[in-house]
Amino acid sequence: MSESINLIALITEASLLVQLVMGILLLASIVCWVLIFRLSARLGTAKKLDEHFENWFWSGEDLAKLYQGIQNSPDRHGLANIFYIGFSEFLRMNKKRQPKDQIIDGVERKLRVGLGRQQQALESGLAVLASIGSVSPYIGLFGTVWGIMNAFLGLSMTDQVSLSAVAPGIAEALIATAMGLFAAIPAVLAYNHFTAKAATLYDSRALFCDEMTGMLQRETYETSSVPTAETAIRAAQNVQSPLV
Repeated sequence: MSESINLIALITEASLLVQLVMGILLLASIVCWVLIFRLSARLGTAKKLDEHFENWFWSGEDLAKLYQGIQNSPDRHGLANIFYIGFSEFLRMNKKRQPKDQIIDGVERKLRVGLGRQQQALESGLAVLASIGSVSPYIGLFGTVWGIMNAFLGLSMTDQVSLSAVAPGIAEALIATAMGLFAAIPAVLAYNHFTAKAATLYDSRALFCDEMTGMLQRETYETSSVPTAETAIRAAQNVQSPLV
């Protein structure tokens, strides 16, 4: 080739619809990379905070003291917030002298709710990455088809048919496909990568919830083992005085 490809010239000389498609794909690519950096930082921070809390949790410190330490912290995330939600429910139901099974069921429900909310916040943005990865190639293909169609329509209006007459139009149309792939490939790779990391964190947190439930089950106040007021009164009435 005697001349190098001037991408800027090809983009500026493209039709208005093709330029609009390129603008959409450029915006999608920018959004994709912003989400990639945000998800990378978020998942990395979540993993570090979870590891720090687990080390604190398994250090042998009393759960009540651990709960008080977390309660005084206004910024709770990840496992710390899940533990706080579950232990708060445990203290509330245990204070009401609820049966052991009801206490454990209530704690498990709260842990599932806390786990789901934390995971939902953790995976925020993955759906957008999936949409960019699946839709961008088709948007680029639409721009390419439209550009090639305009190139051939323009060629039909010229007296001399040659490849040099239609080549610039086809080249500028193919840029839309390239931009679609440029936006889609990182989005698909990032989506698969971050989905796997989020699933690993979810499994680790779910295992922690099971272990915490087992620990609370051993510490649960057994209501049936404590006599109620009515039982105590009946027992006192059945006691015979030794003088009778």
